[in-house]
Amino acid sequence: MAPGLEFARDGEVATLTFARPEKKNAISHDMWAAIPDVVGEVEADPGLKVLVLTGAGADFSAGADISEFGALRATADGAAAYDKVVEGAVTALAGMTKPTVAKIRGNCIGGGCQISVACDFRFAEPGARFGITPAKLGIVYDFRSTHQLVSLIGPAHARYFLLSGRLIDAVRAREIGLVNDTFDDLDTGVADFAATLCSRSQTSVRGMNRIVGKILDGQSESDAEVEEIRLAAIHGADYAEGVAAFLSRRPPRFTAR
Repeated sequence: MAPGLEFARDGEVATLTFARPEKKNAISHDMWAAIPDVVGEVEADPGLKVLVLTGAGADFSAGADISEFGALRATADGAAAYDKVVEGAVTALAGMTKPTVAKIRGNCIGGGCQISVACDFRFAEPGARFGITPAKLGIVYDFRSTHQLVSLIGPAHARYFLLSGRLIDAVRAREIGLVNDTFDDLDTGVADFAATLCSRSQTSVRGMNRIVGKILDGQSESDAEVEEIRLAAIHGADYAEGVAAFLSRRPPRFTAR
């Protein structure tokens, strides 16, 4: 694990923590580079159903570690190589079939907000604040992350974020759809939601998450993979259990992993 990242398991839920509170959890190059490996580990572990991303201390993350830019982004080639590592992290998170949840306190800015947008869900404390600030650095935001942002909050709000670089609070973030919900007790709220995800049919959760991802990537019609996902579900144990539980008026006991 790269310095500045902490990984933990609690039952069926994994947590990846940005752990540089003295730097507001700024994300270093090595941290960006390590995220795809964490994603691969969670996806491959049959005992894990949800990945939560959060920050140590008062903040989620204030963004990429700009103190590294002088060395790593000093040339066009260096900037391109750095951006490729960031895009790899974002792509890995966005491509997960197991649900990802961003648990947000304090600052969620720049690369930190970029990570949160790549997750499936975002929950925040009322005091959190959000912003994406490439216009303050002379950087043009990458295509994939711009597409994710536009898909999430629409072009008008995305332009506000990207072109102004202004910050918004959690109330406004919820109004525009950037945040799913806010909780005064963030730990409990996120834990309850993660438990709900774990209780659902994982065949359904992962299959539908994969289809949503394909739609976000521009697919407009079903294909052989989608049909196979749906056919496998119909013939799976979770479907039989879900129907039986519904008819018996009891909670389902799903077994697919």
